[in-house]
Amino acid sequence: MHRLALRPLLALLGLYHLLLGVAMVAAPRTFFDDVATYGAFNDHYIRDVATFYLALGVVLLVAVGKTSWQTPLLVFAALQYGFHVVNHLWDIADTDPGWLGPANAAALALIGVVLVWLLRGGEKGATGSGDGEAVTRPR
Repeated sequence: MHRLALRPLLALLGLYHLLLGVAMVAAPRTFFDDVATYGAFNDHYIRDVATFYLALGVVLLVAVGKTSWQTPLLVFAALQYGFHVVNHLWDIADTDPGWLGPANAAALALIGVVLVWLLRGGEKGATGSGDGEAVTRPR
């Protein structure tokens, strides 16, 4: 992972996901109206999805200090964002206003690119220390 950027970006992504999850739980109708105007409103489903974002936020914050979690978590999050982007591309024209579909897909893709960027940086310099914690080689 990109050593200087990794921990701050993990913390930022963790906080983002926690805030997103809290917003979805606290105001599911507002989230639907302002961000997710796909299909019919379902407050229970929005809160269900919020539980995923809350959990992801927590483990991203834990991974700031627990290096052995970083690579598997980044792989998982990058895959999830990739699948999420595909889903948004599928429904890209189903939002009102119409610009929201492309904006959502672009925002999700940007987060996915950041996750892959962080992950690819780690593949070049990480080795195992034998204790389950990743170690970054000095450059």
